[in-house]
Amino acid sequence: MSKIFEQKLNEMGIQLSERQYQQFNNYFELLIEWNKVMNLTGITEYEEVNEKHFVDSLSVVKAVDIGSIETVMDVGTGAGFPGIPLKIAFPHLKVTLLDSLNKRIKFLDTVISELKLEDIHTIHGRAEDYARKEEYRENFDLVVSRAVANLSTLSEYCLPYVKTGGLFIPYKSGEIEEEVKNAETALKILGGKKRKTVKFQLPGSDIGRTLLVVEKIKSTGKKFPRKAGLPAKEPLK
Repeated sequence: MSKIFEQKLNEMGIQLSERQYQQFNNYFELLIEWNKVMNLTGITEYEEVNEKHFVDSLSVVKAVDIGSIETVMDVGTGAGFPGIPLKIAFPHLKVTLLDSLNKRIKFLDTVISELKLEDIHTIHGRAEDYARKEEYRENFDLVVSRAVANLSTLSEYCLPYVKTGGLFIPYKSGEIEEEVKNAETALKILGGKKRKTVKFQLPGSDIGRTLLVVEKIKSTGKKFPRKAGLPAKEPLK
């Protein structure tokens, strides 16, 4: 177990059992092993993975009371960030991981199986398609994403999954004021309202992180999200 990792989590008020630390270690090992044959991450050094993937994923605790959240969806999860670290650290969460690449889904299913995680499942497909399915639409307390996309596009991918009264929190870095301003219309159209922006540095580092907290104040219109490809090609303005 890394004392540095433990210290950084403690700084965020997160305390884990020995088993949970072991799960993080196993996750790291699987990530590195699978990364040899497919592109999961450019970050492979142990402490760096702990900091830039695990601690960063868990930093959402600075923006929301995780104890009050039951269901989480991670859109464009990639190698499982932030969804799997959140599930390991907060076992009460029911987590859904969505990604469009089947190879990544196979990796995620292996991690879930090896770590013996329960109440977490993967879906393979595009955000625009699954948001039309009754069992997923407006069904989540919290939707998160570390995917790289502008806020207008990301909001159209994510807000249809958030239940009214729930939250959408995209992980951003640097100054996002202009991006937020450009997305105001999209948020309004999709039923969201910006509640706050939380800026901080990851514990013990100079890595800046910005979390935008968007509350779902009304149901998303049935015509959203638009068909696959359109949210990225023609963001709502």
